[in-house]
Order: sequence, then C-alpha cells, then structure tokens
Amino acid sequence: MTTPGGSDKFYGGIPVFRGFGSLMDPALYSPLPDDWSIGVADIVESTRAIAEARYKAVNMAGAAVIAAITNALEGREFPFVFGGDGASFAVSPDDLERARDALAATAIWVKDDLNLVMRVALVPVAAVRAQGLDVRVARFGPSPNLSYAMFSGGGLGWAEAAMKRGEFAVQVAPSGTQPDLTGLSCRFEEIPSVRGLILSVLVVPARGADASAFRKLIEDVIALVERSPDAGRPVPPGGPPLRWPPAGVEFEARAARGGSLFKRRAFVLAHTLFAYAVMRFGISVGGFVPKTYVQQVVENSDFRKYDDGLRMILDCTGELERALTQRLAQAASAGIARYGLHRQDAAMMTCFTPSALRSDHVHFIDGARGGYASAATALKATPA
Repeated sequence: MTTPGGSDKFYGGIPVFRGFGSLMDPALYSPLPDDWSIGVADIVESTRAIAEARYKAVNMAGAAVIAAITNALEGREFPFVFGGDGASFAVSPDDLERARDALAATAIWVKDDLNLVMRVALVPVAAVRAQGLDVRVARFGPSPNLSYAMFSGGGLGWAEAAMKRGEFAVQVAPSGTQPDLTGLSCRFEEIPSVRGLILSVLVVPARGADASAFRKLIEDVIALVERSPDAGRPVPPGGPPLRWPPAGVEFEARAARGGSLFKRRAFVLAHTLFAYAVMRFGISVGGFVPKTYVQQVVENSDFRKYDDGLRMILDCTGELERALTQRLAQAASAGIARYGLHRQDAAMMTCFTPSALRSDHVHFIDGARGGYASAATALKATPA
C-alpha cells in the first residue's frame, strides 16, 4: 500500500547505485506497488517530423512530459525516463489525477504550439502484471547531484505497445490549455562530436531470449563503452556551446505562461541575454556560480539509461562503433537481442532546471539528426 505522497516515499526509499556497469543486477530493482500507474507518451509519426529536421521540437515535446508531471507533483521525486520522442514515468494513486491532468494539458500544448501529435496513456501496474510481466525500478546516480530511474521487467514496453493500440488513453485537454512547463528550456547549441561520430544505441531483448545471455550482452556492451574516454559522454567537460540568441528561443517562449506569444518571446530574449552574459563572463549572481553550474550540467546529462532496453547517446570513435556493431550483430544472429543504431555528427540537449541554485537540474541528451527515434526505426526493421 502507498501512503499519502507515496510517490517520493517509495521511490526515495530505493538505494542509489553508482556504477553503470552493474545496472543488470536484479537486486537493484524494486517492484512498483500494485496500485501505481505507468504513464507513457510519444509523438505520432516522429519519423516524419525528424525527416523534416524537426528534431528540437520532438525532443522538447518528450521533455515537456517530464517537466509538466514534475511541476504538477510540486517537485516530488518520481521515476521517469526520457525517450527522445516521448517519455515514460510511474506515479502513486495519490498523484494519479494530477498526472492525468498534466498529461492531457501537455498533449494539447504539443499540438497547439509544436504542431505535433502526442499520444498519452496511463496504464495500471496491475494490468501489466496480469500479462505476466512486471515493472521494477532502480535509481542510478550519475553524480552526487541526482539520480535517474531505470526500469526492468518488460512492463514499460508492454504499456507503450498498449498505448499505440489505443488502450488506456488519456483524453487530451481542450485547445488552449497550458501545462506548467516552468524550468523547461533548450538554450544550449548542438554539441558536435569530438571523437568521430555521435552514435544513438538501442538494444532490447529478442522475443524468448535467454535472460542471462541478454544480461551478458548488455554487460559486454557497457564494458566496451567504459573503456572509451569519459565512457563516451557526448557533453564536453566545458559544457555544451552557448550562443545568443539561442536556437531554442521560440520553443522556450511557447512553453512560458502568461501574456501574448510576442510578450513571452520578448521576455525570453531578454532573460536569455542576461543568462548568456552571466555564463559567458563567469559572473556569480545571488549564489549562482556559472562554473559550478556547467560542471553539474556535464555530470547530470542522461546520455545512458535502461528502460526494458539499453539506450545510449555516445560520442565515439569509428573503432568503438565497429566493436559495438560486431557484438550486437553477433547477439542478434544468436536470437539474444534486437538493436538499432543511428549515426550523426552532433548531439543535442534539452534542459529541465526548476532552480539554477539547486544541483539536481536534469539535462536530456539525444542525437541531433534523428537520435533515439531513428535508432528505433532501425530496430523495427530487424526481425522480432
């Protein structure tokens, strides 16, 4: 049973693990309570949007889900994962209606302001377990600043498939409804590869695959990556490039609340100019230290995660790409896994910073020329 405010009580009680290489250890994962629900959201025809070079809009839509739910829950911790063209999360029954309202508002905002169509659904954990699957969650700490959720058990994948079949749908809010997206921004520029290429990686178990063989594969892949500089992190030590006006100014203006779009755009331009000057010249303002913030941006970037499959955005050499491709192709031919890879020249970052004075701001990483969505298209083209 959950307690009032059970979202942070259950999730906050799960110990944080630090070594990414141990993420396949089942002991790290705790089953979600039966009365919880899984939220899923994705962009319909994201492949077409990406073909039209609308990567930033697609990423903004996925990150908006997490921002809207976080703000609706007044900043309480809950498990979530960013998927590039969507997001998944889990909430307690106490938070279910707030999450439903935030999802409904986000879906219509994505349509009204980003001209994209977003599917949204809330799936009871009990419905997942009725299928013989599970939803288990772990907390990975990439830095001392914060932790990210990792999901296992197959339930997240089933929930997403159910959403695509039209099941458990959340009714979209009326046009003009605005979610609270405070803290959502995309002020950094694209991050060019310095090692050769940015590689988007998706690896999921093949149907009927042996669990121990799949675990061994994921551990092998992570070990390959860990040997590369900074484990393939695409965000350089000095942080992503920053210019003014930022490329994402229009999206940030559309995410803001209050007043006409013209007024919001003017406010965002002025605000980002001030922020750019502070960052560019390293000016400490009211407890905000630019150098510390940039270090946290680097450490808090979610360039690798696990949600019923391994997701990574890597800045890697051609040699590492070939080694990964060889190992994954071998696993696919043995019926252990299915995988999708997508190569591009840069990564991109979408930020959720409710307070720049706190260290737990979150930075979502994707490839800048298709990213996870294009890797998923490659994965779908492989036999199940």
